[in-house]
Amino acid sequence: MPLGALLANEAGNADRGKSLYPVCTACHGVSGAGNPAMKAPKISGQMSWYVLRQLELFQQGARGAAPGDMQGMQMAAMSRGRQLQNEQALADLVAYIGTFRDQAPKATITADIAAGEKLYATCASCHGDQGEGIEAMAAPRLARQSDWYLLAQLQKFKLGQRGYHDADHGGRQMRSMIMTLPTEQAMRDVVAYINTLPQ
Repeated sequence: MPLGALLANEAGNADRGKSLYPVCTACHGVSGAGNPAMKAPKISGQMSWYVLRQLELFQQGARGAAPGDMQGMQMAAMSRGRQLQNEQALADLVAYIGTFRDQAPKATITADIAAGEKLYATCASCHGDQGEGIEAMAAPRLARQSDWYLLAQLQKFKLGQRGYHDADHGGRQMRSMIMTLPTEQAMRDVVAYINTLPQ
């Protein structure tokens, strides 16, 4: 279990969180593996502090409110459901998500891995050499995340659909870093390299 999941379990109750999760299954799946058809990311294996922070940002309108971000708007609406209106409920839900077994998703993006490795050197300062994520840098785990989702998020940062709000420190940081990936090919190359990381 990721360290973030252990930390979340100290504050949240996974048994209570289980009763909150069914509304999430239509998009994220019963085991948090994600759903490409719904453009919903894999949440199993992600650091719990990050999952919690993203839920908070969706609730605050600091994510999912940018024009054109239909999936973000959908998630923002879901995050404001009546059952998630207090901090304890969020902590419980995240604690339950932290119990999911992490499984590597199927790779769907092929590109120049060697070029991606060179580009990733900049990413490593926040996300870690192995894509493990670094909480102090507000940077999530990238390794073993669905590659189509990583590419979609890079595109959203480029379009200003993420990292647009002052409350989203990590997102704002990433929005400035996206300049190091100036082309669609560069984004695909770095994602193809991330697919090779073992974490």
